[in-house]
Amino acid sequence: MRAAGRSGDRVSTGIFRSGKSLHVRSLSDIDWATWSPTDRATLLFVIERGRILLIEKKRGLGAGKVNGPGGRMDPGERPIDTAIRELFEELCVEATGVTEHGELRFQFASGYGLHCHVFRADACIGEPKETDEAVPLWTPLDAIPYPRMWADDALWLPLLVAGKRFRGRFVFDGDTMLDHAIEEIVRLD
Repeated sequence: MRAAGRSGDRVSTGIFRSGKSLHVRSLSDIDWATWSPTDRATLLFVIERGRILLIEKKRGLGAGKVNGPGGRMDPGERPIDTAIRELFEELCVEATGVTEHGELRFQFASGYGLHCHVFRADACIGEPKETDEAVPLWTPLDAIPYPRMWADDALWLPLLVAGKRFRGRFVFDGDTMLDHAIEEIVRLD
């Protein structure tokens, strides 16, 4: 099936391709039913005593931005196991009371796609330490530095902080968010 006004063929990501360029400017440019990400990843936010554990990312996608600890899933790894492993690798702490709260799908105009599971923990064991990947940032919940984060974070992170569950889809061109849809949900499937 093709969207009205488009020419070209769908590629495995569910995106229209005409020649070598991708035509991704909005959510409607993607067949989300057949969309397949390039990578699968997780984020894990520790929220305790009126504060949230964030990181300043040192390398990889989003280097220099503030985000939550997380990273790519290994083949065969469960999302919750990835989230706990990545928190330990990035900040040298163990999470307790971990629950999944969100699922995010990102499509970049470059062709890169990311499916991310978002988790919340009610505490961590140990004191976060800087590593080669991240600088820990305990931040008061009323002072989350959204201007230093990805644009989508301001849309769904308040839902996570409030203990709600959500799903989101986003289209980015580099660091610029072009389109989005987010919904609060009762439970994740």
